[in-house]
Amino acid sequence: MAVRLCCCCFLLFVTIAAAGGSLTRTNVTTLPGFDGALPSRLETGYVTVDEENGAELFYYFIESEGDPSTDPVLLWITGGDRCSVLSALFFEIGPLKLVIEPYNGSLPRLHYHPYSWTKVASILFVDSPVGAGFSFSRDPKGYDVGDVSASMQLIKLLREWFTEHPHYLSNPFYVGGDSYAGKIVPFIVQKISEDIEAGVRPTFNLKGYLVGNPSTGERIDLESRVPYSHGVGIISDQLYEMIMEHCEGEDYDNPSNVICQQALARFDSLLHEGSRAQILNPNCIYVSPKPNHETIDRKILKEEHGGLKHPPPQPSIKCGESRSGDHDAVVPFLGTQAWVRSLNYPIVDDWRAWHIDGQSAGFTIAYGNNLTFATVKGAGHTAPEFEPERFQADQKSSRLQKSLLGDG
Repeated sequence: MAVRLCCCCFLLFVTIAAAGGSLTRTNVTTLPGFDGALPSRLETGYVTVDEENGAELFYYFIESEGDPSTDPVLLWITGGDRCSVLSALFFEIGPLKLVIEPYNGSLPRLHYHPYSWTKVASILFVDSPVGAGFSFSRDPKGYDVGDVSASMQLIKLLREWFTEHPHYLSNPFYVGGDSYAGKIVPFIVQKISEDIEAGVRPTFNLKGYLVGNPSTGERIDLESRVPYSHGVGIISDQLYEMIMEHCEGEDYDNPSNVICQQALARFDSLLHEGSRAQILNPNCIYVSPKPNHETIDRKILKEEHGGLKHPPPQPSIKCGESRSGDHDAVVPFLGTQAWVRSLNYPIVDDWRAWHIDGQSAGFTIAYGNNLTFATVKGAGHTAPEFEPERFQADQKSSRLQKSLLGDG
């Protein structure tokens, strides 16, 4: 927790001193904890997305290390709900990573990330919705946003940003995200597609979207945890059969059947013996409490300054170690796969392995309407974090992309 806050605060301070208008921005040339020049240009800024309440979204724009004039531009939204996009920037696809080491009170160190997606694309990281990261509202009413309104605010941000950066309009444009963003990304792409057809300007050169271990917003995500956990040996045949028999048609979050309640309680206790985000990892203690989804309660602003009266145990340094998208029990691939199949698109390239250095790195299947489903062997909930080398980029595409196209 302390590590992330130290790096975030610096970026906040340098960004506030920027130009006027509905978009404020500044160029950041150095970062504390990182020696030397940054790998590519870093711009940070705010975009006003709700004038009535004074709500602004904060962004980090990192230019491609390749050819920014022609390389794709990717809008990236992290999961959540209301998680800072710094998690994606520092732990997944950004050009810099935190050095994982015991904290000794000094400034955290940063190092170059050799598998950064900025090797082949310029990335616009956005703290969304309002209340996530450094995005804020002057009026508390501005924090009252749902998935649809937050998505529309992101579209407004894009219009403002591209208006101020017109030289990127001809670049291929993609929208991406993981986890909870699986519900947001497709909606944004749909609205952008409709705007393109309606002739709304600026016109984005939209090429596609990608979602990793995505939440679909449907019960299939939650229910798929049971067969997945059974398949990997977390729960027994008996418990699996009991849940299948007594929880059919039940709301897994609030079952009315007593036997189902008891079975799911036992299931949860077994699942929490390890990390749900990566079932091969240890069960780690998290310093940050789970957010309150009912209200945005910024508790830290209400309490007296000082340390916690009862601080939790210090997380083990091993909790920073990572391992691939098919080892995720938060949004298991079984649920995503079933959801994709429910679309009833025709198969154009049947289930096969994709490879890195002659070895299987996962499995993939391609459907009509340019839809591809792929697993990343060994990765957890945030696949680029757990298996970054499988997304290793060169000047043309990621290794995963090249393999899916038949070149791996």
